[in-house]
Amino acid sequence: MGEEARALDMEETREENTRRPNHVVHDLMVDLYPLSSYYFSSRDALRVKDEIISDRVIRLKSNYAAHGLRTCVEAVLLVELFKHPHVLLLQYRNSIFKLPGGRLRPRESDIEGLKRKLASKLSVNENAVVPGLEVGECIGMWWRPNFETLMFPFLPPNVKHPKECTKLFLVRLLVHQQFVVPKNFKLLAVPLCQLHENEKTYGPIISQIPKLLSKFSFNMMEI
Repeated sequence: MGEEARALDMEETREENTRRPNHVVHDLMVDLYPLSSYYFSSRDALRVKDEIISDRVIRLKSNYAAHGLRTCVEAVLLVELFKHPHVLLLQYRNSIFKLPGGRLRPRESDIEGLKRKLASKLSVNENAVVPGLEVGECIGMWWRPNFETLMFPFLPPNVKHPKECTKLFLVRLLVHQQFVVPKNFKLLAVPLCQLHENEKTYGPIISQIPKLLSKFSFNMMEI
């Protein structure tokens, strides 16, 4: 009975995929190009705010008083290496890992803000937009209910005025792009299998990326 039920479930899944509109199927297929097809160079160091937690809380409170909810946008950039998806992460001081992105300006849209932040982190400057980037769907959101350090992948029902929201966007890459990285950062390609639930190393958001990508299929492109 178990094998029959499994076969029936697989058949229903195939029928559902057949009925699904072509554009939906396409959106769930991601082309991944080899890491070797990209070019990397460096530029002047990027100014980074070194803060203790109490200073960061003060800054968050000041920002919230002036502008309300703080919104950050971050990019999930994928490449292929050893026939396995890898995520491009910025590494700072050998122990801090970040997704490329940052805070939106007041009244700035998610897409425009993410393009600007990607330019500031991966191009000559924020006015030189990285060509060929296709900002896709938002695959996850995290909320900071208060000014504390913890963020949650949901907004608690008793919280009416959250202090910060971080959105993750899948950004599709074209082949043969150049990334210009600040000298005080490293741009690393980290495999999904290494990120999976590795919160100790990569934090609560990055370590959940493999789960967020589980609905996508990956097409390993050969150059």
